[in-house]
Amino acid sequence: QLQLVESGGGLVQAGDSLKLSCAASGGTFSTYAMGWFRRAPGKERDLVATITWNGGRTYYRDSVKGRFTISKDNAQNTVYLQMNSLKPEDTAVYYCAARASPTTDFSPWGQGTQVTVSS
Repeated sequence: QLQLVESGGGLVQAGDSLKLSCAASGGTFSTYAMGWFRRAPGKERDLVATITWNGGRTYYRDSVKGRFTISKDNAQNTVYLQMNSLKPEDTAVYYCAARASPTTDFSPWGQGTQVTVSS
């Protein structure tokens, strides 16, 4: 059973950068597509970015395009989210999740890491 643990969140100022990590264990990480999601206070969870199992294709929601970069290191069993030019509206709990195939739901999920961007 794949297990995911996020890290790298924190409190930063607008315009700063953060790099989130999601370390996987207990499964064949290299075969999973991965996604980063976020839930802002009082809002529903949103998809932020996804990456295919081999890193060949990525997807970003419009509001983070050009600022965020998702990457996957299968040798290190880790997926990253590099976040640049952070804005207060990026404040949220960020979660990573794995997906075994395009026809399955994202599962499992990590516990989340808080990102707070002050203006």
